Amino acid sequence: MSGGRPIFERRQADNGAVFVGGDAFAGRIRYGFFSAEGGVSHGIYDSLNCGFGSDDKPECVTRNREVCAAAMGLATDRLAAVFQTHSADAVTVTAGTSANRETMNRADGMATTVPELGLAILTADCLPLLLGDADAGVIGACHAGWRGAATGIIQATLTEMLAAGAQQITALIGPTIRQASYQVGSEMRAEIMESQQDSRVRADNIAGCFMVDPERDDRYLFDLPGFVRAQLDAAGVAQIADCGEDTYSPNGTESPRFFSHRRATHEAAPDSGRQISIISLAATPG
Repeated sequence: MSGGRPIFERRQADNGAVFVGGDAFAGRIRYGFFSAEGGVSHGIYDSLNCGFGSDDKPECVTRNREVCAAAMGLATDRLAAVFQTHSADAVTVTAGTSANRETMNRADGMATTVPELGLAILTADCLPLLLGDADAGVIGACHAGWRGAATGIIQATLTEMLAAGAQQITALIGPTIRQASYQVGSEMRAEIMESQQDSRVRADNIAGCFMVDPERDDRYLFDLPGFVRAQLDAAGVAQIADCGEDTYSPNGTESPRFFSHRRATHEAAPDSGRQISIISLAATPG
């Protein structure tokens, strides 16, 4: 996919931000899945919280977003974002977005052909999906929680990209809650299975994303990255890479630390921070 270049590795920017990045696009597209490390927030938001929807101090969130933008070589006003609602709505964007959430488009996916414009997705267990066609100069990003993924956010984002001229799309699956940590009920399984009846995804591929919880036979362990991959496969996306990072339980001492809404709930914390994922087209290819 990248001619021997690393697709995913832990990186630390000069300003201290820690992210999972690499070079899947030969320098034509930059991307970073940022962790919870390297920011200015304190307490339960320690420390790179980028979510204005949290109860963190707005000035801290603003500074953290500046840190992440700078790590990607962007100014903060060159970040495009949406008010995420777990929907199946995607939009094409051409400019940066105000930090005022109330003025943002309600959507969960974005696409653009504008160089040096970063598409920014917030998550805290949901799956950040970054997408790019370097040759066509088209990028996309979407917030793929289980509900958005079940109702069509992945296909909606791909549709925006294809309309902009994308042909050979590479998909990068970011840090998300993994199957071992994602216990769900039979109602959610039934809802997901039903949502895919008219899709191009094979029923056995969807069923394979659920494993009976060995500790509770009335519950399932859900493979969200597997569910997303099945949809990408069905949509004809051939190049798919998964960073493998678990937001709930970090993968060893070398793994970055991530915010997790489910972990915060289990620990009876009043809130959780949100990490940001950013993708942008380089101004000059190569």
